[in-house]
Amino acid sequence: MDDSLLNKFTKIAGVVSIYWCVSISLVFINKYLLKSEELNLDAPLFVTFFQCVCTVILSVFCRLVTLKCPKLLNFPDITFDKHKAKATFPLSLVFVSMIAFNNMCLQEVGIAFYTIARSLVTIFSIVFTFLILGKKTSAAAVLCCTIIITGFCLGVDQEGDLGSLSVKGTVYGVVASAMVALNAIYIKKVLPVHNDNIWCLTYYNNINALAIFVPLIVLNGEVAELATFPYLTSSKFWGAMLVSGFFGFIMGFVAGLQVKHTSPVTHNISGVAKACCQTVIAVLYWSQVKTALWWCSTMLVLMGTGGYSLVKSWEMKKLHEQQKQQAQLTHQINQQMQNNVVVNPNSKQGGQV
Repeated sequence: MDDSLLNKFTKIAGVVSIYWCVSISLVFINKYLLKSEELNLDAPLFVTFFQCVCTVILSVFCRLVTLKCPKLLNFPDITFDKHKAKATFPLSLVFVSMIAFNNMCLQEVGIAFYTIARSLVTIFSIVFTFLILGKKTSAAAVLCCTIIITGFCLGVDQEGDLGSLSVKGTVYGVVASAMVALNAIYIKKVLPVHNDNIWCLTYYNNINALAIFVPLIVLNGEVAELATFPYLTSSKFWGAMLVSGFFGFIMGFVAGLQVKHTSPVTHNISGVAKACCQTVIAVLYWSQVKTALWWCSTMLVLMGTGGYSLVKSWEMKKLHEQQKQQAQLTHQINQQMQNNVVVNPNSKQGGQV
């Protein structure tokens, strides 16, 4: 094998491995913080709030490093601008809903079922894309969505038969899925405000989120929960919180790195494979017993999600080729019209003596 090709494969494998490790670790750490027999902490909004605090602090740190050592790191200017913060606020409301319901879902359901509970993102993406952007979906994509819905319904049924179904957690998962889809649409609308820089958007999003979370934490009764929490001064607890905050921050970087070295479709397929691996690890770690139909429901969800990514990739490629052919045809027509124009240099002098 050519050395350059080997280096490329090695780099891709390394990037994908980092993405898997960070993503899976983040889910397990969050599960420990949100619901574990050791901590027994019922403060999902506070945990989410702290992760936003970490993102803001790390963003400022990265900017300072860029100013001191520009060759080491290139982080955008995040000098606070109230107009940008105001323009980002509608997205921040969706963002807060997304991460809050996501963590509340993870608090109520097991990691193994978490993949199924949060599987309707694709479905909501299609619905919101049609309702908000007016874009229709192909029959092949709808078929993939049907497979996902079938897997979701079967998974809920099997989880109920096993006696471990959390209706509240499942509802949280459905709402979180809707917010994830809505968040993606709003990001496209708000990103131009930040000159299409995702890090700058992330900074303002989390700044706004801090202001939104404070009253929600109070209203949810988490201040009293924290006041009586026995591990509030524990280094182990805050260590886990800091690791969770750090991993939450670098997830955006690692995901972007995977897209950069592979492709958006490969990134989605990698995410599906990662979810499958995550499910298997959770089942083995907690020594859970799942039925064949339960595993079938998980595979249906993952197959439907992966299939949808491939279908959208083929459609985008086909559209790109059509636009390229149209551009070439237009260029040929324009060129032919220019060649057909014959300029007679003596035509203007025909009436002169």
